[in-house]
Amino acid sequence: MESGDLFSATAAEQLRRQAPLAARLRPRNLDEVVGQGHLLARGAPLRALIEGDRLTSVILWGPPGTGKTTLAEVIAASSKAHFVRISAVSSGVKDVREAIVAAQDMLGQHGRRTIVFVDEIHRFNTTQQDALLPAVESGTLILVGATTENPFFEVNAPLRSRSTLFRLEPLSRVDLGHLVDRGLAAENATIDAQAKAHLLSVAQGDGRQILTSLEVACALARAESGQMGSSAVHVSLAAVEGAISTSALRYGRDDHYDVISAFIKSVRGSSVDAAVHWLARMLVAGENPRFIARRLVILASEDIGAADPTSLVIATACAQAVEHVGMPEAQLTLAQAVVHLCRAPKSDAVSRAIWQAMDDVRAGDIGEVPPFLRDAHYAGATALGHGDGYVSPHVATSSRPAAEMDDYLPEQLRGRRYYRESPGGSS
Repeated sequence: MESGDLFSATAAEQLRRQAPLAARLRPRNLDEVVGQGHLLARGAPLRALIEGDRLTSVILWGPPGTGKTTLAEVIAASSKAHFVRISAVSSGVKDVREAIVAAQDMLGQHGRRTIVFVDEIHRFNTTQQDALLPAVESGTLILVGATTENPFFEVNAPLRSRSTLFRLEPLSRVDLGHLVDRGLAAENATIDAQAKAHLLSVAQGDGRQILTSLEVACALARAESGQMGSSAVHVSLAAVEGAISTSALRYGRDDHYDVISAFIKSVRGSSVDAAVHWLARMLVAGENPRFIARRLVILASEDIGAADPTSLVIATACAQAVEHVGMPEAQLTLAQAVVHLCRAPKSDAVSRAIWQAMDDVRAGDIGEVPPFLRDAHYAGATALGHGDGYVSPHVATSSRPAAEMDDYLPEQLRGRRYYRESPGGSS
């Protein structure tokens, strides 16, 4: 072996030993990947494409630590295609175009396909994503994009439509347990049952997070016991708690929509505890309290309406209080409003009434204003018959009764009912 090659090999081995635990345990083939059985089990779609080396452009999306980059590395190791990595954080349109030219040369001169892995593809702007489109469409390159965000929001529709979307799910508790066991073996460590349970409870399905926390816990345990290097060590609950001093709450754009949906449905379903939980999730994650207050005002009319008119008053007062008080004190006002709206009787009668009426108007069911309802406050109106026969309910008598409710509708809509009380008699 040349001295230069020997030096390079030694340096690579040293870097491998010093690499973070998550990097050292990164799978080298599909059988070593933990989790994502719906995609990678025997006969599953993504596994079939990878093993058959017939992968087309794909976008891998899901929460952090679920294996998106790991899958890209496995694809690189198992495919005969040339593999190129582009970081959406540091690369621009120039880098994309250079990758496309290189892919064209590779295909033309060597008949070899090129897989371009774009990590955090949601960080590419529209121009950068558009630069990829012609090469993806023509098959010049195979795109493997990875993102923690929902691609329906963050990836251009043309690029998305030319790619297969694969959703990676948070790792299960069983999957995370397998990772911890692998990590303990790599660290030459054992762990208390309570300490392992605590690790599993705070990982939120994130494999990278649990391995990072385990690595720090092992280091703390060695420092406490005075052990150095790779000597055997036992990890206590205290070491794990020290490694997980704080655990960041994951709350991306996808979570924003899912959590607010769960929040609204919990209030609508009168589940006080669930609604307070989702409210807490949003507040801890830094959701704009004004946004939450606006949703409550809408809900007070849409889902409660005339069943409890005070709910709209409460929700509106809450929105005003949020403006005047601000956070963190506004969390109390929001919680008070949420509890009230949860406990209020529910009805969508008002919502259904206005939605049906608007549908009719858009469909052309409008008709003319009845003559007796037309404006009679200008010269000549009487001669036109405007207002003739109108009797105000304030002055109606038995001899001159006011119009029936139906009469106020255009003639062609007489008898139409928009507002109906909800089942059970609530308004």
